[in-house]
Amino acid sequence: MHIPLSPTTIHPPFSAYSNGVEVPPGQKLVFCSGQLGIEQDGTVPASAAEQAELCFDNIAAILAESGLGLEHVVRINAFVSGREHLRPYMDVRNKRFRPPFPASTLVIVSGFARPEFVVEVEVVAAGPASEA
Repeated sequence: MHIPLSPTTIHPPFSAYSNGVEVPPGQKLVFCSGQLGIEQDGTVPASAAEQAELCFDNIAAILAESGLGLEHVVRINAFVSGREHLRPYMDVRNKRFRPPFPASTLVIVSGFARPEFVVEVEVVAAGPASEA
């Protein structure tokens, strides 16, 4: 299990995340490309919350291929295309994760490759190495 790092000498996290995360020795790392809120059939929901749900569903599917789950996420980088999408994204993130929380960054960007996208999420996960 990863170890949250939140020194008392710095400002505490603003939400459900850790200031840092230590990955124990011997863990495998999985890096997920940024995932957009798009269904397998190409459908893109209009709301930021629905897109965020799809982002995390897609990430969970990618991690499952490596034998990991969202509980193994140690780092989240998330991007939204407007301040109005911050809270819906954070609400989805906060319901998907339990302590120890991953490190997390949330950035407002001017947009994505297609205008209907309003959320993108990429993660790094660490978990038990497979036995060969």
